[in-house]
Amino acid sequence: MPVQPLARKLSRHALAAAIALLLPTQAAFAQDPAPAQDPAAPTDTAATLDAVQVTAQRKVENIQDVPVSISTLSGETLDVLGSSGTDIRFLSGRVPSLNIESSFGRAFPRFYIRGYGNTDFRLNTSQPVSLVYDDVVQENPILKGFPVFDLAQIEVLRGPQGSLFGRNSPAGVVKFESVRPSQELDGYAKLGYGSDDMWNFEGAIGGGIGGNWSARASGLFQRRDNWVENRYPGPNDGFEGYDESAGRVQFLYEGDGFEALLNAHARHLNGTARLFRANVIRPGSNDLAAGFDEDEVSLDGLNYSELDSKGANARLRWDFGRYRLFSITGYESVETYSRGDIDGGTPAGPGVIPFASETADGIPQHSQWTQELRIESDTGTAFDWQAGLFLFKEDYDVESFSYDSLNGGVQDGYQRINQTNDSWAVFAAATWQATDRLELRGGLRYTVDEKELEVEEYWNNAFAPCIGPTLGILPPPARCTLADLAAAEPDGDLTASPEDKKLSWDLSAVYQVNDDVNVYARVATGYRGSSIQSASAFNAKSVAGPETSIMGEVGVKADLWDNRARLGFSVYRYEVEDQQLTAVGGQSNANILLNADKTIGQGFELDLTAYLTDSLLVTLGSSYNDTEIQDSDLIVAGCVACTVTNRPVLDPVTGLPTGRYYIDGNPLPQAPKWTHNLTARWGLPVGEGAEFYVYTDWAYRSEVNFFLYESTEFTGKSLLEGGLRVGYNWDYGKYDLALFGRNITDEVQVVGGIDFNNLTGFINEPRVVGLEFKAAF
Repeated sequence: MPVQPLARKLSRHALAAAIALLLPTQAAFAQDPAPAQDPAAPTDTAATLDAVQVTAQRKVENIQDVPVSISTLSGETLDVLGSSGTDIRFLSGRVPSLNIESSFGRAFPRFYIRGYGNTDFRLNTSQPVSLVYDDVVQENPILKGFPVFDLAQIEVLRGPQGSLFGRNSPAGVVKFESVRPSQELDGYAKLGYGSDDMWNFEGAIGGGIGGNWSARASGLFQRRDNWVENRYPGPNDGFEGYDESAGRVQFLYEGDGFEALLNAHARHLNGTARLFRANVIRPGSNDLAAGFDEDEVSLDGLNYSELDSKGANARLRWDFGRYRLFSITGYESVETYSRGDIDGGTPAGPGVIPFASETADGIPQHSQWTQELRIESDTGTAFDWQAGLFLFKEDYDVESFSYDSLNGGVQDGYQRINQTNDSWAVFAAATWQATDRLELRGGLRYTVDEKELEVEEYWNNAFAPCIGPTLGILPPPARCTLADLAAAEPDGDLTASPEDKKLSWDLSAVYQVNDDVNVYARVATGYRGSSIQSASAFNAKSVAGPETSIMGEVGVKADLWDNRARLGFSVYRYEVEDQQLTAVGGQSNANILLNADKTIGQGFELDLTAYLTDSLLVTLGSSYNDTEIQDSDLIVAGCVACTVTNRPVLDPVTGLPTGRYYIDGNPLPQAPKWTHNLTARWGLPVGEGAEFYVYTDWAYRSEVNFFLYESTEFTGKSLLEGGLRVGYNWDYGKYDLALFGRNITDEVQVVGGIDFNNLTGFINEPRVVGLEFKAAF
């Protein structure tokens, strides 16, 4: 094996042993430590946990009273996890049942809750996990990658949220809430520097600006040098570098009975797309190939990613005493282009490249408008309700390009599609305090969802067969046109326009056992609208109908040890009818939408936060997610270079394998059965208002399938990543200086693959060590 750079060759076992000496090996989740005590405050009180307020039911409530499995992240936890300048994927595994991965790098995260997600990489895809940023849904997958900075809290809601959050949330919702402006002048600045010339800056300032108005401005800048060297004399010398910036401006008006919160935000990213590595997996195993070196590749194609997004929203509230009226108007727009050498290598090596593949995808224009009107009661009685109307309108183009890496990267194919999505919904929910201890809740939502896709332009220089009823196969250098593509369709039609009408509902009950313990039960439904895959050189048009889910859940939430500990535990089972699946790759390099008859998921989640001593805060998160596809006739294409363990489909004439496989009984892809997360923070006062502290965090997930079929090579090994922060803060926490490390054991694993060509894969983020300073005022 090549010698690793000094920053990455420390023994993971030695580091783990050092951490074990510093801290007890207990617990993980998200609660800020108690601030340093003011000299005038009493000194004989024990450290306790603050109440956590959430908006999971579209109103502010104590997390212990909400009949939903919820985890939150905020404050110092977000600072620590984001200290290496990484993107939103740092949240993966940091709360129970949450997994995030990407084949686009920083631009396009894919979210999974309880094993339920979508591996589709197309830019017009949808996901069953909804992201809601400052009360505005982020529908396009590129919008879901907006950076994490200056946030008050992140909430992860597990299970269907169709009644209050609408379509495309049958797996759950991840909610982000920015820090609001206030009349008090406050803010912070944080600057970090680390290995590979990593810079990470973020800051905010806000306060009153006169009259009833206040404002807050916040921003982020992140960069990193290329840390992977290209050994091939191609167009790129190195990879995995980036620079990214984002900003947000908010204005808040607080009047008598009226409030207006205005928000504008933007993002810019320039860097490397996901780096694919040819033949990275040793055949017959899921081990890294002999001679693998994470710091170098050999690519003959271009690799880069560009992204610009912007948006604005207006959140208005009128208070009429017993009723409140809310209006939420949102606009989002994104433009992006990402190009990569998909085969991950060169014809000269390493390993075998059956054929060169260099492609790009982009969104040249996009717009999303949302409008919600909601009325909420506050009667002071046992019964309260809320109801509303939601409108959604989206229109965008997606471009796909192909390039000939063997001929100087000349473009040899192009496609542009347009997709529109118009949707509206009406919803209502109610809460009834049936007795002093029993509260009942329910909700309904009716949604109408219309999509339309049209292929507007298409050509390719016969790099793949262009087959029509009367055309036959056109040899190079013939050009296949839009008319040829349409002729290859059975109906000659390249458009699709599905319409869905769905009713979602939920029922729940919370019973107060005593002042500290609540138990709850919940049944909820959700759905995801139809999806469309356009025809291309490799596959015909495919449409997947809407999927619907129903879930049952019971749980307990408790405050323990005089508020020194908090516990959440839930057990669930869900069933998805007609689940949309994406069969990607295989021998034909296809991308086809499928509906599975049924998918079953079941498991549990545990959240524990506790002060073991007044100076030691520990948290533990754990989840078990067992998923299974149930469809005896469903088949997908498998890879040629790997060992597929599914039952093959045999040709009825020859009796030989067709290269396709039955997937009945398989788990969902990217769905680990086990996830665990652990944090521990120990602080030592070292003077008036000053503290020395050590903070460690760990996240583990068990093995995953990368694709719908099961194979030896494309089974991702279990992954354990840890972080360590050693710091000193003073002036009662206003200033903080710390050394940090992310992925401190330098764990290197394949976390995703490309299966149509060779054993190509991509790996997790490298170890980063650095120094960070933060000042607050």
